Amino acid sequence: MKFLRKLLDSQHNNFSGKGKLALLYPLYEAIDTFLYTPGETAKGSVHARDAMDLKRAMITVAMALGPVIAWAVWNTGYQTFSALEATGQSSLGEGWRALVFNTTGLSPDPYNPISAVVWGLLHFIPLFLVTNIVGGLCEAVFSIIRKHEINEGFLVTGLLFPLTLPATIPLWQVGIGIAFGVIFAKEIFGGTGKNFLNVALTARAFLFFSYPAEISGNAVWTALDGYTGATILSAVVEGGMAGVDYSWIEAFIGLIPGSMGETSTLACIMGAGVLIATGIGSWRIMLSMVVSTCVFATISNMALGGVDHMYAMPAHWHLVVGGFAFGCVFMATDPVTATMTDTGRWFYGALIGFMVVVVRVINPAFPEGVMLAILFANVFAPLIDWFVIEANVKRRKLRYQQSAKS
Repeated sequence: MKFLRKLLDSQHNNFSGKGKLALLYPLYEAIDTFLYTPGETAKGSVHARDAMDLKRAMITVAMALGPVIAWAVWNTGYQTFSALEATGQSSLGEGWRALVFNTTGLSPDPYNPISAVVWGLLHFIPLFLVTNIVGGLCEAVFSIIRKHEINEGFLVTGLLFPLTLPATIPLWQVGIGIAFGVIFAKEIFGGTGKNFLNVALTARAFLFFSYPAEISGNAVWTALDGYTGATILSAVVEGGMAGVDYSWIEAFIGLIPGSMGETSTLACIMGAGVLIATGIGSWRIMLSMVVSTCVFATISNMALGGVDHMYAMPAHWHLVVGGFAFGCVFMATDPVTATMTDTGRWFYGALIGFMVVVVRVINPAFPEGVMLAILFANVFAPLIDWFVIEANVKRRKLRYQQSAKS
């Protein structure tokens, strides 16, 4: 590692000041600070010290995503091989993934975890690489133009976005989606910390409305050519709760089809524990979102349970299907796009829970309401904080006036 440190130091003058590669300093700085702790420290008598900087926060979130990523990889293989077994097929198709898998000598056995993981990695890794290459390139271009550092914020976005996608989505759409999210939800507003919409959700929403056939419907959730299998939400829309072929426990654990990282509520709860323990994720937002969803889902179920299929879905099912758990833990708690005040976080989470039920139940054309609900709440987050702050100012002013009179 000393050799690498010396190499970076020897090239510093070429990238700094009036060096011949000064234009590319953001790239040099990004590599240096990614590998080593920044060499500059704050000086002076007045400045804040905090062990949790942006880099550590992003790394912690990435660690919290570990159980979700592990389950996403395994479940992709498990769902594919289970579909093969159910249909009596033996071939994974003729694509490059099938060719690579067959060269490993593994069999498509749903009960062989190694086979399932290998097949899942063949789908997750390309999504991850395309997301980070295209998104990272967009970030680098804007950093060079603005002549500022490349921030670590994309580290988490580069993990979140692939997990919101089905395993079968074309890679070119992944590139277009993340480029749209980075540019139009983040960079045009100034970059990391200045975006008011969650970047990963904005990218997914763009794909959802631009290419609905590749990101929704019954044919995209299992990585097997020609196989169709509805998600639980789609099954409820079509045939009510009677059309659901999975138990609640299976849905909670994640033994169901869906977007790669959104199937396991259990894995998301593990990640929530890490975020809450480190103070990065707001437990207030998570709790209020869960309570709000349960309350409004119960009201709709009791009032109109026999009228429409989605009205018949009990509250406890809303919590374990679709992207609810994933969105609640990793998307709604985004510290940039969520509310900043503690009181505001209660209202923010409650608004998301309410909108989840509204979108899922009232408009069955969009059975997955979490994505739209969070983006909707992102827009109102500054307004919620404004009302909370104004109320605090009025209370303090009133206390001051009362104390002055006494």
